[in-house]
Amino acid sequence: MSADPVLPVKGKKNILVTSALPYVNNVPHLGNIVGSVLSADVFARFNRLRGNPTLYVCGTDEYGTATETKALEEHVTPEELCRKYHEIHRQVYEWFQISFDIFGRTTTAQQTEIAQDIFTKLHKNGCLVEKDSVQPFCDRKEHQRFLADRFVEGECPRCHYLDARGDQCDACGQLLDPFDLINPRCKLDGSTPISKPTKHIHLLLDKLQPAIEKWSEESSEKGGWSRNGRIITESWLKEGLKDRGITRDLRWGTPVPLPGYEDKVLYVWFDACIGYVSITANYTSDWEKWWRSPSDVQLYQFLGKDNVPFHTVIFPGSQIGTGDEWTMLHHLSTTEYLNYENGKFSKSRGVGVFGNNAQDTGVPSDVWRYYLLMSRPETSDTQFEWKAFITRNNSELLANLGNFVNRLIKFVNAKYDSLVPDFLAEAADPIYDPLKRDVQSLLEAYIDDLEAVRLRSGLEKAMALSARGNLFLQENKLDNNLLASQPARTAAVVGLGLNLISLLASLIHPYLPTTASSISTQLNIPLQPITRTWPPSASTLSSTPTDPAPSIDSSPKNPPSSSSTPLAIPPTHKISKAAYLFTRIDEKKEDEWRGLYGGTQKERDLKEEEARAKKEKKKRDKERKEAKKAGKDSEMGKEGKGKKEEGLKQDVAVEKGMGRLNVAD
Repeated sequence: MSADPVLPVKGKKNILVTSALPYVNNVPHLGNIVGSVLSADVFARFNRLRGNPTLYVCGTDEYGTATETKALEEHVTPEELCRKYHEIHRQVYEWFQISFDIFGRTTTAQQTEIAQDIFTKLHKNGCLVEKDSVQPFCDRKEHQRFLADRFVEGECPRCHYLDARGDQCDACGQLLDPFDLINPRCKLDGSTPISKPTKHIHLLLDKLQPAIEKWSEESSEKGGWSRNGRIITESWLKEGLKDRGITRDLRWGTPVPLPGYEDKVLYVWFDACIGYVSITANYTSDWEKWWRSPSDVQLYQFLGKDNVPFHTVIFPGSQIGTGDEWTMLHHLSTTEYLNYENGKFSKSRGVGVFGNNAQDTGVPSDVWRYYLLMSRPETSDTQFEWKAFITRNNSELLANLGNFVNRLIKFVNAKYDSLVPDFLAEAADPIYDPLKRDVQSLLEAYIDDLEAVRLRSGLEKAMALSARGNLFLQENKLDNNLLASQPARTAAVVGLGLNLISLLASLIHPYLPTTASSISTQLNIPLQPITRTWPPSASTLSSTPTDPAPSIDSSPKNPPSSSSTPLAIPPTHKISKAAYLFTRIDEKKEDEWRGLYGGTQKERDLKEEEARAKKEKKKRDKERKEAKKAGKDSEMGKEGKGKKEEGLKQDVAVEKGMGRLNVAD
């Protein structure tokens, strides 16, 4: 439990943010990252700077067949596998600077308690029914067990993809039953499964449909759901909801709280979304203040489009069916797919750039965040391309944002000894009104974009504001000549420009937190809250911030006070030394990175192993050469020493003959 947890505040805009729980069976790839955790992070950071109490919850989804399957492949227990991959995910997200308030797990006592409570209330309210069913069973002597959907593979009946799973086809996204597959096979031994009767509990989604439909119509309109989220949900409802089994013959999962079901567990697609609640319960014992306060809390959920029905139909239906008061989905932010170099990312096949690969390139995480968010697939699929990645760094981050900040701060360092000149009177001149109007317009548009979760558009506004700052310096020809001929105008350009940079630091913080922190440090002020007004009036610049800029704390426990003066860089304030925000990436890296990360995970592992072996061989060859040379030098040294001594005697004799002795002892 957190010692000082973030809790909702009556009368404030309380924001509860979740990102889709990543399944704990592989390393997340860039598509996973931008589609859920990174997008949610931007929104959470923005709301904290707006002064809204904000809780960002995520964690690893650890139960289910996929975990059992991966554990068998790696010859470990499911518990060991979950510990391993939870840590891998945690490290990847930490490097990407994802500001979770808690990054938890679903394999907890709280998950069991809350999931079983929901199940029991659904059962009590007549929303569950027991049904006989036939399930694939591996009859091979050494196996002899029911096969969960993911343990069955075969040909998709819809798109005819040959490696579709029994629960869903990776190629077309169709939800499946294992008996829908053509030529099904057991994933473990390849044998053809037989049909065998069993009993399972089904959630009566058809009974809940009227309530789900009424809720979704209201929520999608009021909360402004993403278009694809609406379409997918409406499609499910139009087709008509059917009861779906929510228990499975597995060992790894939340136990079913019914007599006779001791050998069964809750199905992961019913269980997983409850993880948001249980992870919050692990964060604070006051979790109900977040999850049972629909009038005080707005829930924003970030996920890829393949996860939509679980968040807009099944989980809300389960909440409604309990009869309890719940904080339910307000805004759904769903993305399309981020593809890799005209191909598809695939966790199961390891195609594309994964989270740990990004770190291995040596390119800072802010650059990765920028590129991914500028490529965020908000309305259609987008492509990750190495050439565009390098271009965005060099032509946008470096040439636009980096140039504006560095040019002005270096000028103040050099020409004003880092002290902000008196600019207030001159800055009130109407000639600067076009700048003020342009900045005000971009600021309002940025806030509107972020509040509507148009994240890519918001970042474009922030970069447009930086470009306007560069244009402002060019329009006024800021240089030594201007300082010498028009010192008052130079002071106004400097004062307005520095305050614009302060605003820019706040606006890019949700996207580029390290860059924002560096700018704040160079300006020697704390990061300012985001307000709708710029620039501040002269009266609001009456006091000079003297404390050095702290490291940016992304935690909302101490959000900036709404009464803080935005962009408060007044005359006589002393800024710090300029520092470069970005460095140029060599265009030659494009082919190198494409070659290194273009294949499958297996191929990349082989390449990396070959590269390590080559490096080791080169090192050993060098060591052998150095050893051989050292031995040769030793022999030559002995021979050389004799010759040197003989020569020294001759030199002494010569020097004596000349009456001089200049030989050192």
